[in-house]
Amino acid sequence: MSQLTIADLAELLRSTTGSGERVTDYGAFAQTEFAELGYDSLALLEAASRLQREHGVTLSDLEISELHTPGELLALVQSRTVGAA
Repeated sequence: MSQLTIADLAELLRSTTGSGERVTDYGAFAQTEFAELGYDSLALLEAASRLQREHGVTLSDLEISELHTPGELLALVQSRTVGAA
């Protein structure tokens, strides 16, 4: 399995909500608060469920609630997949 990228995460989050435009500035996207992007706690829990199904990464509800940006989520997911193949 290849390492999840910010582009992959942006598409996963976009498809989770079923709306929103495709991201073109991944640097800004990674640094923007979830609330500002329009992702609420339910969207993040759904994204965590998809990350588990599609990438084998398990995140607790507490971990999800403590994340503020897509960049933080990506870093956490990547830390769980280092060395996984």
